[in-house]
Amino acid sequence: MMNVNEMQTKFFVSGVLLSPILPFLYLQGQYTRFSVGRLPDAAGAISGQVVASKDVINFLAFGESTIAGVGVKNHSEGLTGQFARFLSLETGKSVQWNVVGESGIKIHQSIERLIPQIPDVKMDAILIALGGNDVFQLSSPKKWRDGLYKLLTVFREKYPNAKIYVANVPMVRDFIALPNPTRYVLSKLAKLHHFNALQLISELENVFYYMPEGKFIAEHYSDGIHPSAEGYEKWANEMIRYFKSRNAI
Repeated sequence: MMNVNEMQTKFFVSGVLLSPILPFLYLQGQYTRFSVGRLPDAAGAISGQVVASKDVINFLAFGESTIAGVGVKNHSEGLTGQFARFLSLETGKSVQWNVVGESGIKIHQSIERLIPQIPDVKMDAILIALGGNDVFQLSSPKKWRDGLYKLLTVFREKYPNAKIYVANVPMVRDFIALPNPTRYVLSKLAKLHHFNALQLISELENVFYYMPEGKFIAEHYSDGIHPSAEGYEKWANEMIRYFKSRNAI
C-alpha cells in the first residue's frame, strides 16, 4: 500500500497527464449534474429511537449527503435510521439516534460547520460518512488525510469512550449516472482516498473503517449516485455485519 506522500505524488502526476482533457471532464461533470438534478435531504425529525430494551446506545450519524438522507423521504429509511436499526438488532439495546449532516460538505468544512451542531449528549457510537465531495471537488490525498485526522481527533477528545465507525469512501466506480471517462478518473481518486483512510484508521484505537463487501446495482440508487432506501438498508446491514466480524460491536 502506498504511503500518503506517494499518493500525493500520484495525484499531481495524474493531474498533469489529464490536463489536456480537463475541459471535457468539467463539461461532462456539469452535464451530469444538470441531467441528474438535485434531490432534497430527508424530511422530518433529525433524531429518533429504535426501542428494544432499557439499555440505550446514544448514536450520532455525522457527514455529507448520505447522512443528510438524500434519496429517501425520512431518516428512518436513510443510512442513520437503518444503521441504528441493525445496531439495535445486533446488541439487543435501544438506540437513540441523532443526525448531523449537510449535502455537499467536505471533510474540513464539516469540522467548522457540523461539529457545533452536535447535540449536547454523551455519545456511545458515532458513524462518519464523508469523502464523496472530497473526491468530486478533487481534494488532494494530504488534504483528505489531514481533515480526517483532525475530525477523528475532535471526536476522540469529545467522546473518549465512544466507538467510531467510518463508512467507506463512496465507490464512484459504481455510480451509474456518471459517464466515462469522468467516472473512471474520479474512481481512481476515490480509491486513493479509500486506502488513505484505511491506512490512517488502522493506526488508531477504537476507530473502525468499513471495507465494502458488495457492489451497488441500479435498484440500490435513487438517482444513480445517492442510495435509495434499499441501498441504505444494504449498506447499513453490511457495515454492521462487518464491524461485528471485527469485534467492533
